[in-house]
Amino acid sequence: MVRTRFAPSPTGHLHIGGLRTAIFNYFFAKANNGEFILRIEDTDKERSKDEYTRAILEGLKWCSIDWDDICYQSKREAIYEKYLNFLFEKGLAYKCYCSKERLEKLKKEQLEKGENPHYDGHCRNLKEEYSDKPYVVRIKLPKEDIDFKDYVHGDMHFSYKEFDDFIIRRSDGSFMYNFTNVVDDIECGITHVIRGDDHLTNTAKQIVLYRLFEKEPPEYAHVPMILGEDKTRLSKRHGAKSVLEYKEFGILPDALVNYLIRLGWSYGDKEIFTKDELIKYFNLENLNKSAAVFNPDKLLWVNEEYIKSYSPKELLKYLKDFLDDSCKSFSDDYLSKAIETMQARAKTLVELADGMMFYCVEPKDYEEKGAKKYLKESVKEPMKFLLDKLKEADFENEESLKKAFEETMEKFEIKMVKIAQPVRIGLTGRSAAPGIYEMLMILGKDESIKRIEKVIDAIPFKSS
Repeated sequence: MVRTRFAPSPTGHLHIGGLRTAIFNYFFAKANNGEFILRIEDTDKERSKDEYTRAILEGLKWCSIDWDDICYQSKREAIYEKYLNFLFEKGLAYKCYCSKERLEKLKKEQLEKGENPHYDGHCRNLKEEYSDKPYVVRIKLPKEDIDFKDYVHGDMHFSYKEFDDFIIRRSDGSFMYNFTNVVDDIECGITHVIRGDDHLTNTAKQIVLYRLFEKEPPEYAHVPMILGEDKTRLSKRHGAKSVLEYKEFGILPDALVNYLIRLGWSYGDKEIFTKDELIKYFNLENLNKSAAVFNPDKLLWVNEEYIKSYSPKELLKYLKDFLDDSCKSFSDDYLSKAIETMQARAKTLVELADGMMFYCVEPKDYEEKGAKKYLKESVKEPMKFLLDKLKEADFENEESLKKAFEETMEKFEIKMVKIAQPVRIGLTGRSAAPGIYEMLMILGKDESIKRIEKVIDAIPFKSS
């Protein structure tokens, strides 16, 4: 069975680079009827925080990246000890008592000779142990080159001379990343590792550990990092946010997932995918070799497409967090009708919530530019006539409303815009809004007439 994993460290919030890694692993597992494992790498006791763990879990759940199993490295100490003892018993690891001062002196001498700093194996063949001295544990690096095939980068080759007897356990007793990573992947039966290409050197070291443990390594796909628009690594200065900040910004989770999976993977020219389509089409062969550039405008476009494609009732589930308390007293059916008139106009849920606010709360004032243009003395009489006709109209029948406007236009010999725009301003407070008839039908007779009476009183409009 295909088993993938996402292994974040809870030393900070989940950001989009990490989320993209989780997305790749999740959809590859699901595309192959496999399992997706979440592993919280919380062995850094000083920097790991429960609040970050909660934020990681919340971000993944919000995006519907559901794990089949979860484990915490902080609870796996006994397993690491077992694997460490295996290396000691086989003579494949040793205790290094070298002081910090000795290592710094060694590094200085090597640099003066033009060598890359590396451990010289000073403690590799010590015959005795020192109970009163602190130590780290190092592996005995085999003199074997490291080769592996990567789905993105092809055949990879590392000479063993590029490495030294690297540390697998610190002097405080905590285990190093590469060691715990390999042990956990073995124990969890991970078959494929998909992660950033900044881990390529780590992969070489980890394959050394697989050999020492006499285990087959998983298959690898190292994806290029996400870049900012200036082609440097994506960071906060490019506007990158944590995953939950995108939620607060009004991005739909499906839109964010869709956008991120396309940052490094493609399926022809197709841009918008359903979740079922991603499960059907996702593969490692179509991962891109070049780094993807994060474009906030493209994300907004994807989000806009999703907002358009959702049914109003689906959108309402996400929109409720953004609606003013005054909107929450209205029925879901009413709010869904309101959403339907606005969803083609919004790029984010924040915009959608702001845009449909007038359905819940009468506008306190009128947009000055539109009011100056349309709330003129000449429209006052036509507006009064229209108001009388609307009082007789059936607000559940669009033709009845249409007739009221047509009679007004005919009597005063004016075009629709001359009468519709003042009504639109009266209903919404602004000149750009949904269709007149649909707004009137949703707001209902009493509310519509009240707002139209109010705007008539404001004619001619005088700015404050």
